[in-house]
Amino acid sequence: MNVTIRKVRNRRALRKFVHFPNELYKNNPYYVPQIESMDRDTLTPSKNHAFEVCEGQYWLAYDEKGRVVGRVAAIINHRYNEKVGEKICRFGWIDFINNHDVSQALMQAVETYAKNKGMDIVSGPTGFLEFDAAGVLVEGFNQLPTAYGKYNSPCYEEHLLALGYQKEVDFVEYRILVPDVIPERYARMAKLVAEKNALHQATLKNRSDINPYIDGVFQCMNAAYSNLHGFSELTPGQCEDLKKQFLSNVNVDYLSIILDANEKVIGFGLAMPSLSKAMQKAKGSLFPFGFVHILKALKHNDTLDLLLIAIDEQYQSKGVNAMIFDKLAQGITKNGIKYIESTRELEDNTDVQNLWHPFDHSIHKRARVYSKRISDYINEQTEMLQQKMKELIKKI
Repeated sequence: MNVTIRKVRNRRALRKFVHFPNELYKNNPYYVPQIESMDRDTLTPSKNHAFEVCEGQYWLAYDEKGRVVGRVAAIINHRYNEKVGEKICRFGWIDFINNHDVSQALMQAVETYAKNKGMDIVSGPTGFLEFDAAGVLVEGFNQLPTAYGKYNSPCYEEHLLALGYQKEVDFVEYRILVPDVIPERYARMAKLVAEKNALHQATLKNRSDINPYIDGVFQCMNAAYSNLHGFSELTPGQCEDLKKQFLSNVNVDYLSIILDANEKVIGFGLAMPSLSKAMQKAKGSLFPFGFVHILKALKHNDTLDLLLIAIDEQYQSKGVNAMIFDKLAQGITKNGIKYIESTRELEDNTDVQNLWHPFDHSIHKRARVYSKRISDYINEQTEMLQQKMKELIKKI
């Protein structure tokens, strides 16, 4: 196929970039369309504080008839690179038809951009932040993604492997069946942990009660996630973006904030009713009726998506997870939740995964991040080209 790659340079092209996967997978029962206006905001520097520490470029792939057949973004998170001492260019928002010419042209654009920026490694799919969807789905193609996950065709892994990319890390998702009665031992364990460590739950009766603890929540998150793959410390602007994204939809039944004797936040857990089916009905738009489906899903649901759990390093391995789960369990029982979906978590995050061992649970989705060291690759290609030129000169 004759493929043309074009940079996204204006709003019209950005609209095409955001809309493409919603068109590509519109007839797939397992695809969850993202809200296009929100995706555009994420990719617009003036509306996303991630650009305080990141830069990026986006491309669309076109076929001979001028139809969009693929997309990809290249992102450099300078703060993360400084933290790990590497020169990494991320790629994300990657989607394409099942054609190797298309995937090769897209990734060649990313690698050229990375080379021109002095990067050594291309890694992805990831986003600007740890909270953006990461990974190519490699297991669970017959499962509905969470609203914070991402669906892709089974062919994506084959394309990336063919281009020289290798596994960097896996993320897994669990589906947990909530028992009819949650055993009392979890409440007893939570009480013992609280008494032993002089901890208590923040009293949260409505969303306004969260405000005094917000800054502490983000401080706790920055500390607890500091060593996680892909995470860099959140700036004040990024914290504001996350507040806007989550707070308006938070149900305090599904929020646990753990405080020490001095009212300092030392841990928290946040879950939210599943929005996947509602977003399928919304078809990528909040208007005219998309927001109605989402509001209904927030109020009436049998499935809960576990979004975040963070515990201060000083209190890790002290059972604080039990306190968080006990609070969430009260909301689960109160609202008749039957299933819990864990959003993508690192495959070796045993602290969280141990929560599910006593319950009927299974890993039902797996997503993979890949990487390629382009500095070595480029050097090898240059050497091969030089060798061929020497052989050609000898023949002449």
